[in-house]
Amino acid sequence: MSDRCPNCLSRRIGKKNYGKKAVGVVGASAGTYGGYAAATAGAHAGAKLGGVAGPVGATVGGIGGAVIGALLGGASGASAGVVLGDVLDEWVLDNLRCLDCGYSFSTDPDSRDDIR
Repeated sequence: MSDRCPNCLSRRIGKKNYGKKAVGVVGASAGTYGGYAAATAGAHAGAKLGGVAGPVGATVGGIGGAVIGALLGGASGASAGVVLGDVLDEWVLDNLRCLDCGYSFSTDPDSRDDIR
């Protein structure tokens, strides 16, 4: 991270993290939908094969599976979205903001710790 504002040379710098927030929400939504869809498909298959437990067991298992699938899908989608958003913030967006003058800027590409 740059240690000074290029505009006023202040050391009071904050991060906006707009990419991390936005892509995290999109990832959570997509993951929730994907997890719910997969769990619902599994619940339908389980209900067809689950005649042993009866209709109540198949219904409770199906609803529980759909809810758990949606929660797990949402969590994994959100974490993937946050990682992608962090990369977006660091490399594309002007993620840093001077807390004194309000100037937005990104890190200096030459100051990053790249593996070479």
